[in-house]
Amino acid sequence: QVQLVESGGGLVQAGGSLRLSCAASGRTFSPYHLGWFRQAPGKEREFVARISQTSVSTGNADFVKGRFTISRDNAKNTVSLQMNSLKPEDTAVYYCAGDDRPVRSSRVDDWDYWGQGTQVTVSS
Repeated sequence: QVQLVESGGGLVQAGGSLRLSCAASGRTFSPYHLGWFRQAPGKEREFVARISQTSVSTGNADFVKGRFTISRDNAKNTVSLQMNSLKPEDTAVYYCAGDDRPVRSSRVDDWDYWGQGTQVTVSS
């Protein structure tokens, strides 16, 4: 069983940056896909970004628009999300997720493993 633990959330002013990190443990290899989702109060959890095992394939939600960059370090079993030009509407709990399948998906139900989440608050 894979455990995912996020870190790096916090409070930042609009236009600022934050870097989220997620450490995977529980087995010797990380899930094929690692990604980030977010959930704002009163809204459904939504896809943010994903990255494949070799980092060759990445995918981002439209609202990212070049502001966020996902990366992974397989040697350390970590995935990171660099978030720049943050907006108040980016305020949410951000969840790290893992999917063992090589098929790319942005659907919440397709992902196998989830972290506890880390709060990101962007003030205006």
